[in-house]
Amino acid sequence: MTEIEIEIATIDFVKNTLKNAESSHDWFHIERVWKNALTIAKEEKAAVFIVTLAALLHDIADSKFNNGDEGIGPLKAKVFLQSISVPEAVVLHVENIIRHISFKGGNFASTFHSPELAVVQDADRLDAIGAIGIARAFAYGGYKNRKLYNPAIEPDLAMAKDTYKNSNAPTINHFYEKLLLLKDKMNTKTGKQMAAQRHLFMETFLAQFYLEWEGEK
Repeated sequence: MTEIEIEIATIDFVKNTLKNAESSHDWFHIERVWKNALTIAKEEKAAVFIVTLAALLHDIADSKFNNGDEGIGPLKAKVFLQSISVPEAVVLHVENIIRHISFKGGNFASTFHSPELAVVQDADRLDAIGAIGIARAFAYGGYKNRKLYNPAIEPDLAMAKDTYKNSNAPTINHFYEKLLLLKDKMNTKTGKQMAAQRHLFMETFLAQFYLEWEGEK
């Protein structure tokens, strides 16, 4: 198969696999991350084919929806890519990107690095902030039946990985525990530039949220 044929087959596979996915992790999330990734890859001179496959497959089996199993996503991507005869070096690279892309509370050191991981990770993080990020946060919070906000429950900025994964804190806490931290965790120059305005939008949103919560003018 040519690279274009592989890309088309991968899109079809992802769309079919995620056709009933929760709305903040559905095909449209994948498509937005893919678009972000292509924008960044062109500026950062990363390998577009690997970036494309990794972006398309990065949430093919998110651990949040698979009993916390962090291995199922990389494995599912690997099996699919092998089934359409993608070169093994590409399969391994994509598998490693998917395995290491997640935030996981932010308090851990990744053991794998590549320009393509940097690009796809930034692209995924961009979709977690700004207007789309706000919408996704509350969509997922609703899916998990979490409270919007509870002033008595303070954000925990020192959560270990397992604590972060199992947290049921209000959605507003998620801004402080993850979303507002992402701007400074961007890997690429382009990602940092794209994140700046989205970060500012979240700060504006939060300021307005608290005014409305308190019934102020």
